[in-house]
Amino acid sequence: MRIAPDVANMQSLRRMRQDPAFSTLADGRIFTVRVTPKASRTAVVFCQDDRADLAVRVTVEPEGGKANKAVIAALAGALGVATSRITLIRGETSRLKTFRVAG
Repeated sequence: MRIAPDVANMQSLRRMRQDPAFSTLADGRIFTVRVTPKASRTAVVFCQDDRADLAVRVTVEPEGGKANKAVIAALAGALGVATSRITLIRGETSRLKTFRVAG
């Protein structure tokens, strides 16, 4: 599943990729994500919350693992890695999820 972010989000993703803290996430780090399903558009942004590193909004409903697959696809696009390198470690049914990116 490939998710194409909108133009405003593309600029945000470019800035995030240039941030040194963000680039270390793609090198085999574990990080937390706050997920918002059924959003109006798909987006990956830095989270201002102290419990999560990133916030991901996806347009699909959280049924049958569809939202988790959409989150993985959005993270892969934002980090510039293959979806097979991203693993959901904890929080399959929770809005707060923990992911690992293989480096």
